Amino acid sequence: MREQTHTGRPKAPHAEIAGAGFAGLTAAVALLQRGWTVRVHEKSQELREFGAGILIWENGLRVLEAIGAHDDVLASSSAPPFYETRIHNSTVSKESFGDVRLRAMTRQHLYRSILNAAVREGADIAVGSEVAGADPDGSLVLASGQTLKADLVVGADGVASKVRDSIGFTQTRRKSRDGITRLLVPRHKEELGPGEWDNVIDFWNFEPRVLRILYVPCNDENLYIALMAPWEDPEGSRVPIDLPLWREAFPQLAPVLESAAGMPGRYDRYETTVLETWTSGKVALVGDAAHAMCPALGQGAGCAMVNALALAAAVEGTNDVENALQEWEKKERPITDRCQEKSAFYAETRGMSKGNQFTPTVLEAARHRPTGTF
Repeated sequence: MREQTHTGRPKAPHAEIAGAGFAGLTAAVALLQRGWTVRVHEKSQELREFGAGILIWENGLRVLEAIGAHDDVLASSSAPPFYETRIHNSTVSKESFGDVRLRAMTRQHLYRSILNAAVREGADIAVGSEVAGADPDGSLVLASGQTLKADLVVGADGVASKVRDSIGFTQTRRKSRDGITRLLVPRHKEELGPGEWDNVIDFWNFEPRVLRILYVPCNDENLYIALMAPWEDPEGSRVPIDLPLWREAFPQLAPVLESAAGMPGRYDRYETTVLETWTSGKVALVGDAAHAMCPALGQGAGCAMVNALALAAAVEGTNDVENALQEWEKKERPITDRCQEKSAFYAETRGMSKGNQFTPTVLEAARHRPTGTF
């Protein structure tokens, strides 16, 4: 039986969430919408999203609609007409996706939109609150030593999850041969000259060395570029970027690369993390804590938000959270596993360079209607 308040009404169930990123805030909003009380812990002293740009597919947009963040996102994002693939600047494909929506935006804009939804729902967000671990009995342990009890603990604290590692979830990690530097620069649309510069354009070079630039227009002002190079290539993986190297490989993007030169950033090697299970007792893992994936299909954030929303739907009205979490994983995990496997395959084989790779099978996750959408 659920504990009752002094009025005789059932006490609202309570969740403690580690991590105020996309997954953690989505889970918070969705739980609040279903009558839970929620506290979100963010170790940073301010709420902000690091990184550059992001692609959100149909599945993620449906989640944003469900949590009330969709209209905010539309206000400053773009709908690329085509996903274009080029090898040595020769177009090999232009793909459009019919009823499967795709939008590009800055990570900061997406974050603000979800954060605004959380604030509207009355989320309790504790900044400067570092999580040290958790216990399957429903306890969240802070670095200060304080232990907080909850009906549900959500580990949304990223690839280096303290919630996950403190409990000892069995995991397998594998790194790819390539990595990426993500930067946000001005559009420079006029300086780029004639061309379809509103497309997402995937530029690949294989000679004299492997280099790739994913060109993503976020809005009228901002351009997201992701510069890929093998991790064993010291010049290609250098940050700030080696301007002569990149400009020689991609002369058509010279104005963009000149803006990128000197910018601080970080080179991240592609990584895949597979867990034996996403749940333990009253603890559930979402996002990169559960299923960090290569960015080949642009589904890291989308799958994270889908699973966070589905988690809230799974525990709605239940008195048996542990069983509900097991059923949630059993239902939701297969599609994420398949997306993660495909992303790893394309990253390892560099298969996106062939063009025309967004087949119905590859778009499975993008087409998915998330549990908890209306």
